[in-house]
Amino acid sequence: MAGEAVRETAVDGSRPAESAAQEPRRSQEPQRSAGIPSARTPTGSGSPASSRTPANPWILARPGRPTRRAWVLVTVGTLLSLALYGFVRHAVGVDMVDMVVYRAEGNTVRHGTDLYTMVVPKFDLVATYPPFAALMFVPTTYFPVEALRVLVTAMNLLLLGAVALFSFRLVGWPGRNVRPIAAVALVGVGIWLEPVWATLKYGQINLLIACLVLADLTRPDHARSKGLLIGIAAGLKLTPGVFGVYLLLTGRPRAALASFGGFLGTALLGWIALPNASERFWTHYLYDSHRVGVTHIPDNQSLRGALARLLHERDPGLSWAVLAAAVALIGLGTAVYATRSNRHVPRAEAWGVVCAAVTALLISPVSWTHHWVWCVPALVLLTAEAVTEQQRPRGARHLRWRLILAGGLVTFLGYGMWLTPHSPRRSIALQFWQQPISSIYAVFGLLLLGVALARAVRRNRAASAAGKIRSTEPPARPTRLTSYAAASGPHAGR
Repeated sequence: MAGEAVRETAVDGSRPAESAAQEPRRSQEPQRSAGIPSARTPTGSGSPASSRTPANPWILARPGRPTRRAWVLVTVGTLLSLALYGFVRHAVGVDMVDMVVYRAEGNTVRHGTDLYTMVVPKFDLVATYPPFAALMFVPTTYFPVEALRVLVTAMNLLLLGAVALFSFRLVGWPGRNVRPIAAVALVGVGIWLEPVWATLKYGQINLLIACLVLADLTRPDHARSKGLLIGIAAGLKLTPGVFGVYLLLTGRPRAALASFGGFLGTALLGWIALPNASERFWTHYLYDSHRVGVTHIPDNQSLRGALARLLHERDPGLSWAVLAAAVALIGLGTAVYATRSNRHVPRAEAWGVVCAAVTALLISPVSWTHHWVWCVPALVLLTAEAVTEQQRPRGARHLRWRLILAGGLVTFLGYGMWLTPHSPRRSIALQFWQQPISSIYAVFGLLLLGVALARAVRRNRAASAAGKIRSTEPPARPTRLTSYAAASGPHAGR
C-alpha cells in the first residue's frame, strides 16, 4: 500500500503521467454536460472551440495567448499605475541624487580631474564605484540634468520589465505566451516595491546590474561566454562577484572563469584609462566602508547595519565579521545545495540564484534599500510556489507558500524601515521592538534562506524515501502488452 501511495504522487506533488493523461478525459465530461463544446466539436463558424477567445480574460495561465481584452486591461492598468507614480513622484520631489553623482564622475573622466576627491557640493556625495564605472558614466555628461532624469527613469522602467522577463525564464513560470503580458503587469505593480521605488528615486543602476546577472544565469551552461556579463556587472558594482563564486561551486568552472576574466578585464580597462584613480581605489578606498555612508541608519539593510542598530554601536567590527562569515557559508551552501538538488527539487536553479543574491546583500558592509531589487525574482519565485500549491488537490493544499508570499509582499511593499527613527543620532538608540522593523529586509533574507534550506532537505528526503520503497517492491509481472513492447521496441535484440 505504501508503494502504491508513492506511485500516485510524485516528489514535487504532480500526478504521474498515467493519471495526468486521464485527467483531460474526465474534465471534458462536465463541459459537454454544461453545453460547452469540446475541442473536437466544431463551433458555428467552423473553427474548433480551442481557438475561441476564452470567456475570462483574467485567466492568463491557460494554454495559448492572452486575449486582446486582457492586453487592454493590463496595459491600461499599468499606465494608470505609472501615471499615479508620476504624480506621487512630483509631489514628494525627486532629485535623483545618485544619477547626479554618476554624471559628475563622468565629468571627472572627461576633464581629467581627480575621481575620488570629487565631491558633489549640493549633496556632499563622493564617488564609491570602481574606475570602470566612471568610464561607463561618461555618456551621461552629454545630456542636461533634466533630460537625463527623464531618460534614466524611462530606461529603468524598461529594465524592470526585462528583469521581470528574465525572472520568469529563471523560475520557469508562467508559460512563455503569458510572460510578455505578465511583465507589463509586473512593471505596473513593481514600481511600488520599495527597492524599485528607491532605485527610480535616486536614479540608481541596480536594475541594470540585476538584468546583466539574470541574463547571464538564464543562458544555457554550454554557452561559451556565459559568466561574462556577471564579470562586467561586478566591474560596475563589486557585489555581483558572488555569482561567479556560485557558478564555480555549482560545477560550472568555465562560466566562473569567464566571470572572473570579465571582471579582471574591467579592472584592467579602468587601470589603463585611470591609473592613479585605480591605484588608490584598489589599495585604499575599496576597504573604506565609511566612505559609502553611515552604517547604522535604517537605509542600510545589511547584517552590518542591523547589528549596529541592535548593539547600539556605530561600527560593529569583530561581531559583524564573525556573523557575516557564518551567513556567507550558510547562504552559499544553501544556494549550492538547492541547485545541485535539481533532480528532486523543482525550480532548483531559481532557488539557488535567489539564495546567492540574498547572501550577497546580507554580507555586504552596506546594502542600501535600493540594492534589494532582487526582491523581484524572489517574489516571482514565491508566487510560482504558491500557484503550484494551489493547483494541488484540495486535501493536499497547504497555506505555507501563500503565507510566505504574503510576508514577502508586506516586507517590500510596506516601507517598514521608514517608519522608524531615521536620523543617525536616533537610529543608533532604537527600542527593542523597533529593531526587526528597522532591519526588515535583513530579517526576511535570513528567513528566506531558512525556507530554501528546509525545502531542499524535505524534497531530497522524500525522494530518498520513495526510492527505498520502490527498491523493496517485487518486480512488476510482465503482461502481454509489455512483453510485446520489449520484443518490438527500438532496443529489441540488443
